Amino acid sequence: MKKFIKTIQDIWRIEELRNKLILTLGFMAVYRFLAQVSLPGIDMSQLGQSSNIQGGLLGIINAFTGGAFSSASIMALGVMPYISASIVVQLMSIAVPYLQKLDKDGESGRNRKTQITRWLTILITLVQGPAYITNMGRIGIPESAFTMGHGGLFFITALVLLMTGSIFAMWLGEKITDKGIGNGISLLIMVGIMARFPGSFMNEFTSKLSAGQGALIMILLEIVVWFLVILASVYLVTAVRRVTVQYARRSVIGNIQSVGSARDYLPLRLNSAGVMPIIFAQALMFVPALLAQSETEWVKGIGIEFQNMFGLWYNVLFAVLIIIFSYFYTAITIPTNKMADDLKRGNGFIPGVKPGHATAELLDSILSRITLPGSIFLALIAILPAFVVQFGVQANWALFYGGTSLLIMVGVAIDTIQQINAYLLNHHYDGLLKSGTARRK
Repeated sequence: MKKFIKTIQDIWRIEELRNKLILTLGFMAVYRFLAQVSLPGIDMSQLGQSSNIQGGLLGIINAFTGGAFSSASIMALGVMPYISASIVVQLMSIAVPYLQKLDKDGESGRNRKTQITRWLTILITLVQGPAYITNMGRIGIPESAFTMGHGGLFFITALVLLMTGSIFAMWLGEKITDKGIGNGISLLIMVGIMARFPGSFMNEFTSKLSAGQGALIMILLEIVVWFLVILASVYLVTAVRRVTVQYARRSVIGNIQSVGSARDYLPLRLNSAGVMPIIFAQALMFVPALLAQSETEWVKGIGIEFQNMFGLWYNVLFAVLIIIFSYFYTAITIPTNKMADDLKRGNGFIPGVKPGHATAELLDSILSRITLPGSIFLALIAILPAFVVQFGVQANWALFYGGTSLLIMVGVAIDTIQQINAYLLNHHYDGLLKSGTARRK
């Protein structure tokens, strides 16, 4: 405990790091404050917890916005349009030569690509905003909550504020990235997810206390299991396969030339796709659920089965889609040919493998092998809430046992800790997870 307190003191002594942390916390507080502001014409006292958005893509959006989506807030769309735009630009970079050229133009190319993402965010907001307004009743906002009705004035006002909220959230995220600590967009998503954590835990705690004897033991057991799942998620996020690389070095001393080599490692992540396979899979899970609207009884029964996110067949299909998308997203985002060319230009090679095409084939083969266990592990974590619910855990609290929310929290926390750790090391302190005492120069 003393070491932890000492580490906090060391962090506070570094003025630049202290200012970055204060700015980051301040911007996140502003974001959460605005998430509590409802659209004009919406009576928030009439809103209740919607059961229509507990799962699927709408459930992800609601979790990412900290419940703002289901409460008709001006931040209802949050950073989701920006995330959608980023994914579209990333996927288009594979096929569009102009975007590929921007990737090679260095800082100016990245700035231009960022500008394209911003404009695309506005266009996506123009689509998602009207869709959200016209479907507010379907996500659980009752008719009694509309004090101004559904007229044109409400539509225009709500659309302008939703667009403003999304653009402001994008600005906050970029400012946190530039002036604060960590990836700003990811931090805003994490703070939205964490906003629902205390309420979900307290509901679970109250439910267990009302159940009778053994409640505290059950709560303790759930917390222990939750920490074990977090530990497993940390291993999934940080696990890498290190590929040995040799770099040829030539040095000249006077008239004498010598050739040597330096050994390094090329890290290939066990889960290179991150949480994207889960997001893609949950987006597609809407398709079988639409079968519930069929007039044919057996087709309708299949659709009803896939509407239950804790059901057997829903999770079987969900897991299969995650494994498939893990391979797909890894294949399109990890350029093994470019990696092999970069190694060749840098006089690097994998021992026993010819530079160029043979190296690219080897890297692709290694990625294919490690993606299988990584995708299976990712699928198991994603469907873990369905298993937890079977043991009497409430649905809202069970969602923190796996899926996109847990992986994002773990990934963002690790990234932020690493950045803070780098500041400590650069200012002659031990790392964040070490002793935390100042080093002597």
